[in-house]
Amino acid sequence: MQNKHMLKLLDYSGAEINEILTLADKLKFELKHGIEHKHLDGKTLGMIFQKASTRTRVSFEVGMHQLGGKALFLSDRDLQIGRGEPVEDTARVLSRYLNGIMIRTFAQKEVEDLAKYGSIPVINGLTDFCHPCQVLADLMTIREKFGKLAGLKLCYIGDGNNNMANSLIVGGLKMGMEVAIATPDKYHPHPDVIKFTEDMTKIGAKFTLTSDIAAAAKDADVLYTDVWASMGQEDEAGERRESFKGYQINKDVMSIAKSKAIVLHCLPAHRGEEITSEVFEEHANEIFDEAENRLHAQKAVMVKLMAD
Repeated sequence: MQNKHMLKLLDYSGAEINEILTLADKLKFELKHGIEHKHLDGKTLGMIFQKASTRTRVSFEVGMHQLGGKALFLSDRDLQIGRGEPVEDTARVLSRYLNGIMIRTFAQKEVEDLAKYGSIPVINGLTDFCHPCQVLADLMTIREKFGKLAGLKLCYIGDGNNNMANSLIVGGLKMGMEVAIATPDKYHPHPDVIKFTEDMTKIGAKFTLTSDIAAAAKDADVLYTDVWASMGQEDEAGERRESFKGYQINKDVMSIAKSKAIVLHCLPAHRGEEITSEVFEEHANEIFDEAENRLHAQKAVMVKLMAD
């Protein structure tokens, strides 16, 4: 694998994504069977959190422990970056101490700058633009359920301009899936992602962007949703609740998809908004398999980037 960082899935080929997923499968099998895999023995990952998290912190910290390394939790209150130190200086200092950095923040530029000025691998734990580690876990889960990715239809319902929609489009199309996004007209994906879809459809990929939920969900193998207001958008919650009214995975939507369709959600879920409690509980096993797979997919990323 040629990539030195995990900044966004746009940087990766389908073959490289497949390589990560295959290693994730192997690491999951070994963990379940008590086979140690200390690939990062003696190495340290710095974890910078400017956005709070449950799954990101626990999965990276536990993953580093299982790989034989150590993870350091670094909130913006713990770092000079939170008091105005330039990102480029933080990157160069941390590169002298650590073997890798995971950052969960707002601006994609901050992640890109860490990689530009540092000399160690940088992993994007989430930005407002994309969430590559989550989508790797999603792809891993879908492949576990269906035995393949190519040829399946993935339908995302909700905010088409959030990090999940942007990353699902890229990851799904790169792996040969058909991707359909149902979102109100004012919430279309990032322009860079739209340009990517245009390039992909020229070579035969199938992509649909529509405000029509039924059209997007028709014959879907996978239905996916996310909260209507992401972290940092709390002031827009009321407006978004109105905008996304009806953009919900419910029994009616499930009836349009294939009979054996699975449901995924990156969590946390707001039952009664983007998904009904009934559908969530019926598909809870799939959703929590997906949450678990954050651990295995991220371990694979860390091994690929940080192992000698």
